[in-house]
Amino acid sequence: MQPLIPRRYVLSAVPALGALTWAELISTPQPHLPAAAADVYDAFPSQDPARVREIVGVSHGNLARVGQLVEESPALAKASQDWGFGDWESGLGAAAHMGRRDIAELLIEYGARPSLFSAVMLGHLEVVQAFVDASPGVQRIPGPHGITLLSHARAGGELARPVLAYLESLGDADTGAARESLSDADRDAYLGRYTFGAGEEDWLEVYINDRGNLMIRRGKGSGRGLSYVGDHQFRPAGASAVRIRFAVEGDRATAMTVLDPEVMVAARRVSPSL
Repeated sequence: MQPLIPRRYVLSAVPALGALTWAELISTPQPHLPAAAADVYDAFPSQDPARVREIVGVSHGNLARVGQLVEESPALAKASQDWGFGDWESGLGAAAHMGRRDIAELLIEYGARPSLFSAVMLGHLEVVQAFVDASPGVQRIPGPHGITLLSHARAGGELARPVLAYLESLGDADTGAARESLSDADRDAYLGRYTFGAGEEDWLEVYINDRGNLMIRRGKGSGRGLSYVGDHQFRPAGASAVRIRFAVEGDRATAMTVLDPEVMVAARRVSPSL
């Protein structure tokens, strides 16, 4: 594939091009271009996954960095990250559940699309009421990571109090997915590494993070919290329809199946948690 031509090279060449058309220009070999001109990330022309991940991450609380990123690339204000199993989150979504009005308003200024969740946190009562009137029951839909709509209202502080009162009057805006308790001894049975292929990242690890939460991750990726739903099955954070089912023999799991709702991955346990 012909390497992309940086705009600065095209502009510098214009005086010498004469009557050459753009089609002729891009079909002409460019041996003088530096190697960096062909260094294009794999997802191009989609947004750079690393920058998407960063903008969503820093939108949880780093106003200065958010400002730098959207000034460099305004389209990042609309970017969304799948943290795992379909747990999608935008920068605005992150700011909304963290109660960061300053970050939310900046992202909207740069083109982020307002949502029900951002409207709740920002205290836009009429917008929230219109959403509920138009789609009865919408207040029960969780946001990123399974965070409820009422939690977003609480995060909004004083300016969101009228919205908080309205959602509380509905009675079901803080309904999380059902979960069951699991003792420390019981959850230890699931810890370990489960492999599903021969590649370097073809394994899943179930572990306990420094906050004492049961987590799952692929390779060296970010972890997702696991909620126990019974019968050796778990639900990953922000993906209520996904199930992670373990086969258990005696006091330890020997295999894992990820379903959504069909089987996505079947893996066998190969080692204790590292």
